[in-house]
Amino acid sequence: MAPIRVALIGLSSSAKTSWASSAHLPYLLSPLGQSKYQIVALLNSSVEAAQAAIKTYNLPNAEQIRIYGDASALASDPDVDLVVCNTRVDKHFETIYPSVLAGKAVFSEWPLASNAEDARKLVEAAKLHGGVEKTVVGLQGRLAPIALKVKEIIESGRIGKVLSSEFRASGGLNDREKVPDGLKYFYDRKVGGNLYTIGFGHSFDLVQSVLGEAVSVKGHFQLQRPEGKVFNPVSKEALPSVRSDVPDLIIATATLPESPTVKKDATLLCRFRRGQPFPGDPQLVWTINGEKGELRVTSPDSVALHVLAGGARKPTIEIHDFASDKVEEVEWAYPDWQEDLELPMQARNVGSLYEAFAEGTGKGYPTFEDALRRHEQLEEVLRDWSA
Repeated sequence: MAPIRVALIGLSSSAKTSWASSAHLPYLLSPLGQSKYQIVALLNSSVEAAQAAIKTYNLPNAEQIRIYGDASALASDPDVDLVVCNTRVDKHFETIYPSVLAGKAVFSEWPLASNAEDARKLVEAAKLHGGVEKTVVGLQGRLAPIALKVKEIIESGRIGKVLSSEFRASGGLNDREKVPDGLKYFYDRKVGGNLYTIGFGHSFDLVQSVLGEAVSVKGHFQLQRPEGKVFNPVSKEALPSVRSDVPDLIIATATLPESPTVKKDATLLCRFRRGQPFPGDPQLVWTINGEKGELRVTSPDSVALHVLAGGARKPTIEIHDFASDKVEEVEWAYPDWQEDLELPMQARNVGSLYEAFAEGTGKGYPTFEDALRRHEQLEEVLRDWSA
């Protein structure tokens, strides 16, 4: 089977945030990735930027890679099968919409767009031009091995039916007060990429992928530090602050849907706070209380179960069995192929998205339709809040 021909949008050799190079390229340039995918085109802000990226990352078949500076021109390329977007979120819509209209397969990072309205336009276009099964969104937490293991335990009946669940996290950004200048846009809600949509959004999506789509979601928000401090990450020099309009304390309550593994009226409580936890406390604790036992996930160094940064200690899964009153740690592992390729942590679950898409079944990965559902949910919960 011929490799899927890929065009990368936003692969930069100078970007202040380098998700494309740290999370996508390791898989695409691995032996397994190259057996299924081939990078054939780049769309960058300029030809010079694209040429610099090709050289910096030593892309294979460099002389054959086509360079674009216009999204419509890329969409017209008949020799591109899959368009992958890694730009800042407020550039997603304008760079991928032409390719969706052209009927191409499109993989966009999360958030899909700056708002639910633009996400809805992308879904509607995909349905008319090729189908939503040709779309992928970077909600890779659904394929995270730890999430799949927790789901497996619940489905086994080991803790009985779920009665309630609590998710408590402190993090999302490395500091409670300041961000590097490349992330200053996290203070601007209209951009669409911030602590709420990215930090909380990824976590809330992962939890619901395990426990079911929450209903009757209610939010309580606070902006504890309105002054958004900014610094130069190289010189560490303080830069002019900006006014934030994004909540830095997020509390959500919801009801979990009744199912063979979840009791009627089971409650979900999530608390996500920006900034470091109390010294010695883990960044994340997620408990699932069942009829026969309680499951606890503990992540010492990261709130991001969907993508653990390099150096972070491995999260643990423990089960307290009520009958015996014993606590047992449950092992979980990354797939062998990820270990064999020695993929960095950021690239592992993203690699799983590529693997699922390459199967060609249209199943096993989140689509733009899934992204729209999450966009609508998050916007509805935040709708009546203002900074």
